Amino acid sequence: MSQIPDLTQLLRVFGRIGLMSFGGPAAQIGLMHQELVDRTGWLKEKDFLGALSFCMLLPGPEAMQLATFCGWKLRGTLGGVLAGCLFVLPGAVLIFLLVAGYAAFGALPLVASAFLGVKAAVVAIIVQALIGLSRKVLTKSLNLIVAVVSFAVLYTEAMPFPAVIALAATLGFILSNSAPRTVSAANDTHTENPWSQSLRSGLIWGTLWLVPVLVAVSAGGFLRDVALFFSQLAVVTFGGAYAVLAYMVQAVVQDFGWLTTDQMMDALGLAETTPGPLILVTQFVATLAGQLQGGPSLAIMAGFLALWCTFIPCFLWIFAGAPHVSRILANPRLSAALTLISAAVVGVIINLSLWFTLNLLFAKTVQSPIGTLPVLSSIDVTASALTAAAIFAMLVLRLPLLGVLALSATAAMTIGLF
Repeated sequence: MSQIPDLTQLLRVFGRIGLMSFGGPAAQIGLMHQELVDRTGWLKEKDFLGALSFCMLLPGPEAMQLATFCGWKLRGTLGGVLAGCLFVLPGAVLIFLLVAGYAAFGALPLVASAFLGVKAAVVAIIVQALIGLSRKVLTKSLNLIVAVVSFAVLYTEAMPFPAVIALAATLGFILSNSAPRTVSAANDTHTENPWSQSLRSGLIWGTLWLVPVLVAVSAGGFLRDVALFFSQLAVVTFGGAYAVLAYMVQAVVQDFGWLTTDQMMDALGLAETTPGPLILVTQFVATLAGQLQGGPSLAIMAGFLALWCTFIPCFLWIFAGAPHVSRILANPRLSAALTLISAAVVGVIINLSLWFTLNLLFAKTVQSPIGTLPVLSSIDVTASALTAAAIFAMLVLRLPLLGVLALSATAAMTIGLF
């Protein structure tokens, strides 16, 4: 670390990162590297990579947690809180505005046509994420087997998402080589006893997380379900938003009945258009469900509660674990567990992409012993053409994410006029 920025510099740089963080975690991490390592020189390369490795071990959005860790590294807890909040808040504000617009105008035919184009682009985005992750993760036969088995048990609904992640982690932990190893990690330069730091952080952030949850639980009803469900998601969201979406879809659509399948797909498509972590889709879902359940007041409360239960745990994981980064990364069993969790996440994303694509391209699906199957005669030709075009634009032409979303929505609206 060549220099320590003051709070004004920190606010300016992380504010810019928060406003420009479109394109998912890969683009967001690249932007942070450019700002914090290349342009300002605030962090060394090995510190940044060690921090990234640590954040990959945690549940929750790795890019937001990386921003929080970097802020902590530079300016302690206050720096971490500022960096994490600045990464999330621009997108969160836009999500509230998008829900208001969706609730008011989403049923209009021209707007519905635009959403069809957005959903077609989302298929391409998920496919691109799947290909990128597969190239990095499926480098061994065991990883490939774990990915295939994860997809199979999820698609047939033989096992819930949290159990898949837990089993993958357990398998990696058991099969790992227990010999210690040396890593290039972010050095733990904060001088206070690390265990006292972790205990204090755990008490503070755990209390901040649980108090609103207990209040919502005591109130009962819809807000209780929101608090408990999104708190559970905060613990099991290894692999980012795509990994948990299939699980969230099942709960939101089938178990709670808050949204329809089409509304859930629209939520994902609109969340892709905002800066910040894609896991902000949780805020969209809770806000829209609150609007449908009880109007604007309940929508705002549910949205804030989902935000709180999604991101306060991220601060807990970072501030409790940051003082131990070097030791954590040197533990081969944890590293092996993470590797197989990542392999299982590939299977989870395959499941999500297949579910999303089937519901977009076919008006009717049927349940079978091997999972959901499409009724071939119900294929939507327009949606199929838009999806194929979006995949071509994203994977072959390599157009940027926002460009593909805009072109796909415009094409769908144009078709809808005729």
